Amino acid sequence: MRSYLDFLRVAHAARLLGGTLLGRLPNGMGMLAVILHVRAEGGGYPLAGTLGAAFLLAMAVGQPVLGRAMDRFGQPRVLQPAALLSAAGFALLALTGADPLPVTAAAVVLAGFATPPLEAGLRALWTAVLPGPAQVKAAYALDAAAQEILFTVGPLLVAAAALVNTETALLLTGALGVAGTLVVTTSLPSRTWKGDERAADWAGPLRSSGLRVLFTTLACSGIALGVYAVAATAYGERAGDDLASGILLAAMSAGALTGGLVYGARPWPGDDHRRFPWLLAFLAAGYLPLIWTPGLPVMTVLAFASGLFLAPMLACSFILVDRLAPSGTVTEAFAWVVAAFSVGSAVGSAAAGFGQDLAGVRGAFAAAGAGGLLALAVCLLGGRRLRPGTGDQIQLRNQIRACQS
Repeated sequence: MRSYLDFLRVAHAARLLGGTLLGRLPNGMGMLAVILHVRAEGGGYPLAGTLGAAFLLAMAVGQPVLGRAMDRFGQPRVLQPAALLSAAGFALLALTGADPLPVTAAAVVLAGFATPPLEAGLRALWTAVLPGPAQVKAAYALDAAAQEILFTVGPLLVAAAALVNTETALLLTGALGVAGTLVVTTSLPSRTWKGDERAADWAGPLRSSGLRVLFTTLACSGIALGVYAVAATAYGERAGDDLASGILLAAMSAGALTGGLVYGARPWPGDDHRRFPWLLAFLAAGYLPLIWTPGLPVMTVLAFASGLFLAPMLACSFILVDRLAPSGTVTEAFAWVVAAFSVGSAVGSAAAGFGQDLAGVRGAFAAAGAGGLLALAVCLLGGRRLRPGTGDQIQLRNQIRACQS
């Protein structure tokens, strides 16, 4: 009987992770698909870039809003309509192109705002599906590592679909979001999950001072990632190699995947809130050698090393979110993680542009190092607030659910 239950847990976990990764592909496809389509329809780079940023910012706003609704109404009743609305936004953009601009902007905002918060929903489900804290921590690490695949595969899918036309790329982006959402929301854990009772407080998870510190820290880490994408492009242009930027981005993702798998493969001693600043410090240190900007072979090694502590840092932050989130706000809290990174990435893209203008490619990569150091500084200043005040809430929630069932 026990082995059968373990098999069911593994099957549910595999379905949830697979469906969520499929449904989150639009997160790595949406902005590029928007930019390519606007350019193909005759829109200039300023317009395409602005609409791409609007997509990211709309997604950053929508994730916590939809996450709060999921805590209140459950997952299928929120995720399925959201996925359909987001797909409708991509379809409308495919029909309109870049003109009339108000309709185009509305389509982009709808596609971004309604992006289903599958990432937050999955992290809220892990504690219900897996038997204990050790397995949850491993799942968070695998989740953080696997998401690097999205930002490698997603742009490749957009580029391949755009060979047909950019309308196909947009429609594919929306369709993948719907397909992945259906895989998740038709599963038993998603259909039966219910949020805990929550206090009547408009601030939700933001009333936790620890989460405010954590979200600010993650936003600063997002700055570094937003910088990295622009800096890698600038490096490729300087080197006269069209493939260089893709190689550097893929190398960083490979480093993050490797780091996440190693981190999740074994338990680590000590408290998570004490380990988190160390992971941030190693992550920030990994960005600094990139300022050297050596030749592509050495730069590829440095790019790989810069990603090694990204997934472990994220996995550790997920544990802290779950422990610090006030009752009934866990999905919204995880959605704020996505929002923080999205806003930070948007700021980072702008910072990289200024760094590039002031000091060339090295200035762009220096902005990535600055973002990492800023994240570390915020964490150290507010580190005491990251200590969970109510014990191991993961274990407590599992015990409560076990008693209820």
